Amino acid sequence: MNRLGQCAVVTGASRGIGKDTALALARAGYDVVINYVSNEAAAKEVVAQIEATGVKSFSVQADTGVFADAERLIKTAVEVFGGVQVLVNNAGITKDGLIARMKEEDFDQVIRTNLKGTFNCIKHVTSVMMKQRAGRIINLTSVVALLGNAGQSNYVASKAGIIGLTKSIARELGSRGITCNAVAPGFIDTDMTKELPETVTETMLSQIPLKRFGTTADVANLVVFLASEQASYITGQTISVDGGMTMY
Repeated sequence: MNRLGQCAVVTGASRGIGKDTALALARAGYDVVINYVSNEAAAKEVVAQIEATGVKSFSVQADTGVFADAERLIKTAVEVFGGVQVLVNNAGITKDGLIARMKEEDFDQVIRTNLKGTFNCIKHVTSVMMKQRAGRIINLTSVVALLGNAGQSNYVASKAGIIGLTKSIARELGSRGITCNAVAPGFIDTDMTKELPETVTETMLSQIPLKRFGTTADVANLVVFLASEQASYITGQTISVDGGMTMY
């Protein structure tokens, strides 16, 4: 399916969930803008993989936690592709530590990148999508935003903030045909989880009814669905991809 003139912007898309989401959107027919902060080579490799599917792609270096950088990212996408139909706010960092020892700058940097970066991109894409009277905004949060997690108070606060931001944006922009939803991954099989001690892995798996880690493709598939017309009546929701870990 070739979505002629349909552009998706994916932040933090040079690796992991962002990369697989960008590739899944490309396979669904979207032209894709790859955002990255530092790894230009990895971003260009993702662009090449996307173009091999038959759609267009290019990369933009931008720190979305910086207001002007986020504006440049969205403006560049509009200049090249004429609009932005899908925005996936995936860029994020961690700087873990117990609250008693957490440095102020570690808290500030995580909030700046994860929460303010999401706000910055939504702020700059809003006028574009309002003119189109259509758009899909999909924000990556985390199951820890629903559960809390010791040693991650900064990360949890940023991801919980994204859930509140998602609900507010959904209420503000719904009348313009724009949906805004959040995706909350659980324990996803990545390079980081592969390095965990076996005892930790066993503890994690014991909390998951499906008894396996999720994959980046599991998350990407949900994002593509939320970007589609089939999800046109879904907005303001936080949907977990966690094997049942946070059911309530």
